[in-house]
Amino acid sequence: MKAVDDSSVPLLDVIRSLAFVGDLAMGQPTDHSPRAAWITGQLAHESGASKAACSRAMAVALLRWSGCTANAPEFAQLFGDDVSGRKALLAMQSSGSSFRSGTRNKGSAFLSLSRIHCEVSGDIAGQLGLDDDTEFALRHLFESQDGTGAPDGLRGDQVPMAVYMASLAGDLDIFNRLYGFDQACRLIGERAEVLYPRELADVVLAHARQWLAALDNDPTLSGACSLDANFADRTTSLEILADVIDLKLPWMTGYSRQVAQLARNAARQLGLDEMRQQRLYRAALIHGMGRASVPNMVWDTPGRLAESSWERVRLAPYWTGRAARQIGSLAGEAEVASYAYERPDGSGYFREAKDANFPVEGRILAAAAALVALRAARPWREAYSEAAAGDMLKAEAAAGRYDLDAVRALVDKPRSTTAKSSATPSAGLLSEREREILRWISLGASNKQVAQKLSISPSTVRTHVESVFRKLDCSTRAAATLKATQLGLL
Repeated sequence: MKAVDDSSVPLLDVIRSLAFVGDLAMGQPTDHSPRAAWITGQLAHESGASKAACSRAMAVALLRWSGCTANAPEFAQLFGDDVSGRKALLAMQSSGSSFRSGTRNKGSAFLSLSRIHCEVSGDIAGQLGLDDDTEFALRHLFESQDGTGAPDGLRGDQVPMAVYMASLAGDLDIFNRLYGFDQACRLIGERAEVLYPRELADVVLAHARQWLAALDNDPTLSGACSLDANFADRTTSLEILADVIDLKLPWMTGYSRQVAQLARNAARQLGLDEMRQQRLYRAALIHGMGRASVPNMVWDTPGRLAESSWERVRLAPYWTGRAARQIGSLAGEAEVASYAYERPDGSGYFREAKDANFPVEGRILAAAAALVALRAARPWREAYSEAAAGDMLKAEAAAGRYDLDAVRALVDKPRSTTAKSSATPSAGLLSEREREILRWISLGASNKQVAQKLSISPSTVRTHVESVFRKLDCSTRAAATLKATQLGLL
């Protein structure tokens, strides 16, 4: 039997999970990326691409939106509702990039948002162990045929063919769904030689009706993926998915890892066998998948939510549970994860499940998630001390809102809450001051706020931030956070 802390899972299941989270964050149906990946595979094959190139293009299509949790805070600043803002951009009937058109009056937003998204997408590819060509494509997702794209203004043959193919497939799926087949073809024709090469667009237009009919007649085709053979026997760490989920809200940096560690320790103390401990640990890592469907402005709201906002929050664990339909070996974990906000007295969501219908793993997860949240600062309050958080959770358990045994296992005999790092940190990589500043900026603090907290000048903070970025080989806060978390520096 594998060790209980083994978080290695099939690589393709993590890629599919990232696609699911990306579709939620983009305001798209949760089968959008799988459908686009299938169409991409057909397009690559019809274009005479090699088997390896076909697989690469499909992987790019599945991971196209993997970086969108990284720039959610910036999208929220620009659009208010980051999810609806992205959805509106993708729906724009423009002859060029709807992303560029939709941000035209917002300064350098197109470039800065693209840079964050692409840098994180490329880093994800690197951490998943994908090849250099796939990583390069994901670092240039918003480049275009005419050179007006981002982040580097590549044009023509400089842009990876996989980027063009994924873009075409995504446009076909979205425009056909929203505006019908004829209008979808017209829009793709208008974008040819602007966003993608004419010859590729012509291949899509020649086969689009056939491909869409095949998908509509048998939706399971989008699950059939030539990547299965290419990625067979390849695994990756599930922590990368947890870290990408947490990027959406800076103040949740490291949250999923901490919940997973606490939940597993409590399960061990309660006598659950190793298989159940491992399932719970993995479920805790992914329990925030559905959070991507809810705008940041809702999560950042202090106090009581409006009823419409509350309904969106209630659906977050529902979407986590729905992920089980798409992510293969993680289906059982996704089901457990969907209980993260249920309460034994029936006051939780989304099921309003009561004790008899509430698996013990779900009860432990719910209590662990609440305890980590209480111990951490939020935009509207300071963190509670360990003692205060424990007392509050015990009081809630006494009132029937959490499992009392689970709470006691979490609070009375706490074990290490340090999240397992997927890589051994290099002790000398960052200085202590650099790590301290990185911790603050990873939680969303501006340079000015960090300067005030540490009683140093903003210019000193800026110098340290530049040094951190240089040492971590990145240029954005989100990428630095993701890399530092993977290295165990946060």
